[in-house]
Amino acid sequence: MDLRYSAQDILLCDLCHTAGLQSHCELCQINLCKACVGEHLSDSSKRHNVVPYKHRKSTPHYPKCPNHTQKHCELYSEKCDIPVCSTCITSDKHHGHKFTDALQKLGSKTKGLENDLQELEKRIYPAYEEISLDLNSEKLNLEKHYENLTSAVTKHGEDWHREINIIVNKQKSEIDEMKTKHLAALNKQENKIKQITSEVKQSIEDLKKILDSNNVSLTSAYKSRNAEFRSLPPKVNVSLPSFSPHQINTEQLHQMFGSLSALSITTEEHGYTTETPESISCPPVKPLLDEPELNTTINTGYGLLYSVTSLSDEEIWTCGNDKTLKLYNIKGKLLKSIKTKSGNELSDVAVTKNGNLLYTDPDTRTVNMVKNEQIQEVIRLQGWRPKGVCSTSSGDLLVTMNSDDYKQTKVVRYSGSTEKQTIQFDSEGKPLYSSNYLKYISENRNLDICVADNGASAVVVVNQAGKLRFRYTGHPSTNKVSFDPVGITTDSQSQILTADFNNHRINILDQDGQFLRYIDNCDLWRPYGLCVDTRDNLFVAQWDSGKVKKIKYM
Repeated sequence: MDLRYSAQDILLCDLCHTAGLQSHCELCQINLCKACVGEHLSDSSKRHNVVPYKHRKSTPHYPKCPNHTQKHCELYSEKCDIPVCSTCITSDKHHGHKFTDALQKLGSKTKGLENDLQELEKRIYPAYEEISLDLNSEKLNLEKHYENLTSAVTKHGEDWHREINIIVNKQKSEIDEMKTKHLAALNKQENKIKQITSEVKQSIEDLKKILDSNNVSLTSAYKSRNAEFRSLPPKVNVSLPSFSPHQINTEQLHQMFGSLSALSITTEEHGYTTETPESISCPPVKPLLDEPELNTTINTGYGLLYSVTSLSDEEIWTCGNDKTLKLYNIKGKLLKSIKTKSGNELSDVAVTKNGNLLYTDPDTRTVNMVKNEQIQEVIRLQGWRPKGVCSTSSGDLLVTMNSDDYKQTKVVRYSGSTEKQTIQFDSEGKPLYSSNYLKYISENRNLDICVADNGASAVVVVNQAGKLRFRYTGHPSTNKVSFDPVGITTDSQSQILTADFNNHRINILDQDGQFLRYIDNCDLWRPYGLCVDTRDNLFVAQWDSGKVKKIKYM
């Protein structure tokens, strides 16, 4: 047990360990009784500062000098930034150095320590405690959030199953109904045959009786029915129904079912956010140029130029009124010229994911593909004429078409030649599109379907399921005629670009239909068809000049 402390906590002298404390040497950091003060001060090898114990300060304990074990470091070398003893300062190592009192240096450093302590206690530690509480709260909410997310996906899946069951049960019901009608037709035929067979049998018996009787009256009264029976009843021909299942497109099912937003984990420092590797990267944002730049003009030689589509960043396909498909490089050199089979004027061209060319021929009601310079018919319509065409990110085709009487318009999605989806009416059963001839189409990166509806003076945008998202009817401006949309395309930023024919400019919208700006400075005249390449360069087909202009706008 420490002898300096009794049960009553009486503090004892550090020298004699018997008498109670009365004084304290602040420099030596030692407690003294009255009798030991004199003995302590008699050591002249050190400086002393003895004060009453109750007036002592919280002074530091000077460290012993590592080079002079009997000394304490009471001074401070400013150059070496270390405490030193009185003997150290006479050595060559510290020759010419500036020394300050260790207590004075301690005072300045103590202020910094106090500031650090205050910041740690008042700001930093509470901030970490708050972060810990937030994390605990977030962890508590995490389970609920992911449970809700799983429930939402499960419920949506149940909705899909319910809709599929409705479709399956409806087709089963239709099969049962067709089977009943088929059986009824056969039963009706069978009954008629039985009836005639019975009458034939009766005629046979009657004839035998007449012949056996040799009765003149019966013989003269006999009327032959052989001519009637000779005419056999018509055979009932039934075209048996068949089931033609559409090929299941797994990728499209995933897209139609819905998608999860990406998990993005970020760290935030002083208001700035730094993405971590777990974050899903997005395409870089490309700002619009203040002044779009005209890079190239290609003269195609068409009397009227209808459509342009990008084969690559160096080549474009075009079609116009001379019934020929032309491939140009961006320097304006004609690379290929392909005559169509029908010799008709074409309406639109597009390029598939595999680099094959598509074109629509309204007069033959066909959509055709040019593959290895050979023309193949892909789709043939009945009662409808194809107009605009585009190839989607999933490889499907989207085709706008008018009815033969030009009273209806619809958009149809095809997988190869198989019809997968028809988009014609809104949720109230009203037509989405006007019946006007011109309808160009493009799929946006968010899978929206964008149609330039010239007859309605509007860009009509529906989502992948065919539900209306918005209509854009032009941006209010002065000294201009009404909005006159023709060609349409979309870029890497999901921006929608449409040609405003009579206003000689291009409208640029964001993916939600908000107007961003015009392109009207590149000597555009009656812009018609549009496309962009992978670098977001815009190609504009001018209708009556036959020129294609390449414009940089981002």
